[in-house]
Formats: sequence, structure tokens, C-alpha cells
Amino acid sequence: MNNSVSIHWFRQDLRLEDNPALHAAQSNSLLIPLYHYEEDIDSNDEIGSAGKVWLHNSLVSLNNSLNNKLFITKGSITDEIFKLISKYKVEKVYWNFCVEPWRIQQDQALKIQLEEKGIDVKIYNGSYLWSQNSIKKDDGTNYKVFTPYYRKGCLNALTPRIPLKKPLLNLVETNKHSLSIKDLQLLPYKDWYESFNNYWEYGENGAQKKLGIFVEHGLSNYKEGRNFPEKPYVSRLSPHLHWGELSPNQAWYAVENNSSEKNIDHFRSELGWREFSAYLLYNYPSLQKNNLQSKFDRFPWNHNHNYLDSWKKGITGIPIVDAGMRELWKTGYMHNRVRMIVGSFLVKNLLIDWRHGESWFRDCLLDADHANNSASWQWIAGCGADAAPYFRIFNPITQGKKFDSAGHYTKKFVPELKLLPSDYLFNPWEAPDDILIKANVKLGDSYPYPIVDLKESRNLALSAFGSLKDASNDSK
Repeated sequence: MNNSVSIHWFRQDLRLEDNPALHAAQSNSLLIPLYHYEEDIDSNDEIGSAGKVWLHNSLVSLNNSLNNKLFITKGSITDEIFKLISKYKVEKVYWNFCVEPWRIQQDQALKIQLEEKGIDVKIYNGSYLWSQNSIKKDDGTNYKVFTPYYRKGCLNALTPRIPLKKPLLNLVETNKHSLSIKDLQLLPYKDWYESFNNYWEYGENGAQKKLGIFVEHGLSNYKEGRNFPEKPYVSRLSPHLHWGELSPNQAWYAVENNSSEKNIDHFRSELGWREFSAYLLYNYPSLQKNNLQSKFDRFPWNHNHNYLDSWKKGITGIPIVDAGMRELWKTGYMHNRVRMIVGSFLVKNLLIDWRHGESWFRDCLLDADHANNSASWQWIAGCGADAAPYFRIFNPITQGKKFDSAGHYTKKFVPELKLLPSDYLFNPWEAPDDILIKANVKLGDSYPYPIVDLKESRNLALSAFGSLKDASNDSK
């Protein structure tokens, strides 16, 4: 060990194990572990309310694992890093790559400024299995369809890196100059988030526990079982992956030889979807704001704020949709199958612009990832890469009966329907009066009537989406 000082700048890599930039920064150096909170950024890039709750708790966990030596700053990252360089004679600054466009621009500018001052700067890939700029089609263009991207582009590329062990750290004493986590004021003033603690254990240890539970209990029937929201066959690793408490490499290798090939392959392909979303945002930086397919710029969206408000609150009168939206509010999470159902209902039954859904999810999801969130909303709206065809409109009655046949999930989050028999649980407006009375359900009072007719709204959606196809043909 020499007396040189290096900085590892934590961002979406809030862990000590398998952290390439941290591992390199601590080598033969004294280390300053830095977390800088970004302020005054574009509203599309701001961390949502639920995300701030997770970040606060994850930083507490990380700070504990660093013996309370996490150095915290806010304001201008350039100013703060140069203050540290001056005060502690820092020679190296290392961090892991993030895919958000504004971060990439920031990284490039900061790297140039640091290198002009003689500082050694290295940026590592600690958050993805592959590099976004290395996967191309044979003709050098970008993939826009997932299966060839993953099967041909990724699986034929370099094998994902083997996870690194936790390094031995020699930390600089910097506490007297650091902000506290409370100084960041991440926790919202409203108390709705307190229920999250009933569902999640934040931090790197929580991530490892969740991974272990999934490998032991969830992986064995993952391919089929992941579609059923009340079943244990989902990983629920997405918040841990987003905040970097767990690396995708750790998840990739944890499932090796732990189940049938079809379950391992399917789980890894879901990690591949995460890669694909990052790949899209990297190559199409306006993904959060602009339709990837420009023909959707003329789509006749319905600007009905009452519909949007009912959807957000889970009072649409469509039980499986309401269950999903209430799960989101109560737990900061929503099962993936249900995400597709509520997303389809918003953009295709209500004809509300997908960007409203993206914004609400970004504020309410603990795993709100700019790439995953925007790519997924564009997929369900039909305007993104490898998008669901416009005529694919999820029927929430059929979806509920197929994937929540016993009604456990729906009744858990819509308890006012708990006495309704399963034959009418997903379409209570069709139940005979005596059934409703027996179940203590009064439509329009204890539970709302549907805000739209599903058949009629489907036909309107087909007409609206079809108009884009017709206009495209007319322009040829």
C-alpha cells in the first residue's frame, strides 16, 4: 500500500461486491468512497418519490458497510470532486458507467477536465452484462428487435464477466467534511412509503437474500410461473438491480446449474431484456420523450384527466387493473404481467399517451429505471422497438381469469370485492343483483362501475391505431 489517494464515485452501483470501479480504485491506494446527489436536473431524469425512498435506505446500508465513512456531497459534481482532489491530494477518480444520456454527457465533460489536471480517470462497466456500443448487426447498424439482439448479438459476444469478490478497503478519514444522508432530504413528507418496509429489505445484504430466496424457491418454475402474480416464481430483484445493490453478473451466475435449462435460459433472457432497454436508451437518447416510431407523433391521444386520475388511484372499475395500481401505491412494485395489463388498459382502452404512464411509474416504482421504464411503455404502446402490435390489446377480464383464477392477488389489493365469487370477480358489472348483494358490493358506491366499456374502447383503439397504418400507406 502506498500513500496515493483515489476516489470511487458511487452512483447506481451501491454495493461492495462485484464492483469493478471500486475494485480498481482501492488497489494500492487509500480510498474515498463518494456518493454525490444530483440536483437541478431535467424533470425526466429526476429520481421519483419512491426511488428516493429506496436510495435513502440503500445509502444507509452502504454507509454502514463502509463503517460510516461514505463521503456525501451535492451540488456540482465537478466542483465537489475538485474540492476533494485539492484537500486530499487525490490521484485517481474511478466510476461505473450509467446509460442515461445526461450522465454520459456529464461523464465525458468531467473526464476531460480531470485528465487536464493530470488525474487518472477510468470508467468501468459495472451495471450491465455487455457494453451497449459493442453489440451491432452484421451490417454495423443497431438492433431493434430483441430476439436477434440477445440470441445473436449478446450470446455470441464475450461471456459475461465473472463476479468480483469484495475488496479490502483502506478508507480515508473524511467524515468531518461530509454531508449526512439526512442532509439530502430524500424521504418524502407524506407517510405513504412507510408500508414499503413490510415488503423490502434495502441494501446489498437484502439483495443477496432476495437472490438466494429466488434461486431456492422461485427459479424451479420460472418460465411458466412468472406470469402468475400471486405465485412465488418471480425474482423481485429489479430494485436491487436498478440501484446496483446486486450486479447482473451476480444474478447471471447465481442461477447456473440450479434449475432446468429452460428456467435458467428464460431468467437470463429477462436480464437480456434489461440489457436491451439500456441498449435502446444508449442508441436513442430521446427514448423517454419521443416515440421511437415517428408515425406515432400524429396519434390521436385522449387527453382525459379524469380517466388518468382514476387509473392512478386504482378506481377504474376494472378489478385486475385496480389491483395492480393499488399494489404499486402500497408496495412500490407491480408484478410484470400486471404491468402489461395496466399499461395496455391506459394506452389502448383509455387512449392516454404512454408518457403519462411512464411518468407515473417513474414516480411510484422503487425499481424505476429510465431505460426499462421508457422502453417498456413504448413497447406496450406499440411505438417502440420490437413493440407489441397495435391490435394486441390485453383483455383485463381474460387476463384476470387466466393468471389470477382463484382471485387471491386481486382480492388482496381490492378487498371490497373479497366476497365476490370468481365467476364475476373480474367483471362485477355483469354479476346478478343477488350475487352483488350477497358479496356486499354496491356498484357505483363501494366499487365503481367501469369508466369505459371494454369492447367499445377496444374498437376505438383499433380504429385509432389503424389510422396510422392507413396514413402510412397513403403517403407511399
